[in-house]
Formats: sequence, C-alpha cells, structure tokens
Amino acid sequence: MINQIYRKVALQVAGMPLVEQFISNQGKGLAARYIAGDDVQQAIVAIQKLQQRGIWHNLDLLGEFVDDAQSANQNAQSILDALDALHEAGIKPYNSVKMSALGQGQNAPDVEDLGYVNTRRIVERAKQYSGFVNLDMEDHTRVDSTLQIFRRLVEEFGNQHVGTVLQAYLHRTEADRASLDDLKPNIRIVKGAYLEPATVAMQDKAEIDAAYRRLVYAHLKAGNYTNVATHDHNIMYDVQQFVVSHGISRDAFEFQLLYGVRENLQDELVGDGYRVRSYIPFGTEWYGYYSRRIAEKPANALFVLRGMVGG
Repeated sequence: MINQIYRKVALQVAGMPLVEQFISNQGKGLAARYIAGDDVQQAIVAIQKLQQRGIWHNLDLLGEFVDDAQSANQNAQSILDALDALHEAGIKPYNSVKMSALGQGQNAPDVEDLGYVNTRRIVERAKQYSGFVNLDMEDHTRVDSTLQIFRRLVEEFGNQHVGTVLQAYLHRTEADRASLDDLKPNIRIVKGAYLEPATVAMQDKAEIDAAYRRLVYAHLKAGNYTNVATHDHNIMYDVQQFVVSHGISRDAFEFQLLYGVRENLQDELVGDGYRVRSYIPFGTEWYGYYSRRIAEKPANALFVLRGMVGG
C-alpha cells in the first residue's frame, strides 16, 4: 500500500510543469542510467554490448502524446531511419513504438487514423528487414484504438512482424487477451506504469501481481508467444516453475527487462538458458519515461536526489 501511495504521488508531482522543467535541466546525466543515448548510433553501440552478453534488444525512440501531424510524421521518419540504421549495422530490427507519438487519433489526408498510417509504414519497413515492431500500450483511453490497429496490422503482416502490450492492472485486460487468441499474438505483458483511476485499474499491488500471473499463464497455455516483462523475481520464479510443470518450451517465451535495471539478474537469466531482451529507450524526449522509472519505487527517487546534490 505504501508503494502504491508513493507511486501515485510521484507521478502527480512529475506532471507538474516546474518539476518537469527542473528535472529536465538537472537530471539528464542521471537519466543516462536508463537511456542508451540521444541518437540511434549511440543506441546501436548499446545493443552491440548487450549482444556480447547474450541479451537481445527492444529499441524504443522516446516521445509520446504529440498533437500535430508534422511532429507525428517526423517521429515516424525518425523510427524508419532507425530501422535502416539497424539493418545497415547488421542488426535485425526489433522496435517498440508509441502510437500517440505517431498521430494516433488524428486524421491523415486519406481520412485514416494517422497513427495507423505511420505505424503501418514502420511495420512494412521492419518486415523488409525480417524485423519486428511492438505496439506499446499507453493510457486506458487508447486501448481500444491500439488493439484495433494491432489486429489490422497482424492480419496484413503476420504475428511474426508485429506484437503489442497488455497491462495487467487494467480491469479489462484478461478479456482483451482472450479476444486476441485467434491471432496467435506475440504479447508483451507488463504490470502498467501510468496513473489510472480505480474505475479502470487495480490499485493494490497483490491484486495486480495476481492478475499478471493469470495473464502470463493464460497466454502461454493458449500457445502464444509471451514476453514476460517484469523485474519481480518472485513472478519470474513462478513462471519458470509453471512452464516446467506444463511442459512448455523455453522457446515459447522470453523475459524482458529494462535497460540499465538489474543487469546482474539479466546476466543470470541468460546463464540459466533463458531468452532475455532489454527494453532500450533512446532519444531526447526522455522525461516521461524517466519519471515513470522514478515512480516505480522510492529507491529510484533517492538515487535521483543523491545525484542532484552530489551525494
């Protein structure tokens, strides 16, 4: 309960303009712990270092919630350029995109949703390189749109080139997961990092953890590729026991962890023979992502404060 209260307060504080301005000016050096650099070439270096440790990548250009077509199209072009750069570096692309940064909810010239138009361009380019694009899930107001776009893209490009995310803390998510089974979808399952009201999202950690386990187990039992995206070692252990007891291959799932977080655990999982992928953000629009990392637990906030005062 204390952690939940802390998280709510931290996200509310992070949304204040003065706080955002202060941390944006003072905290970039500290954010480097979680972010692979300002540009794709720096991100490629980070990916190559991870590859040497046997860890796969999930690259994400930072930025979200743009409200004009020009910015949305610029973001889409930046992601297309990143796909090209990965291919040129001999790296098979695996990228996450936030459709709110690509014009989701805006009309394109052909009256299509601009987020769909731009995301389709990105998936098409990734397919050319035998790559994969993961559609991030954002706040609850975008779930229906995201799932509709996801279905269209899977039906056109196949589940080997596009996946999406489901958030365990939303009350609706178990039904959403079941509704996608006909696609045999590649799903990244997370607990949820946005500040959501109790009417749409669970607020109790134990309840969220239980929902998370149910989602992972159901997705695995349905024969769908499952991305177990958590740093919770208790959940990781339970998943490891579940797949053994149900005869599920290690090729049916992977653990996904955040870049710069619990790196020793990532190495341990690789050493134990599990597939591990690191979620690697890059770019200059880092504040929203960073503030959610701070809100995850009080220790992260203390790390920031110590860094700002030179402690």
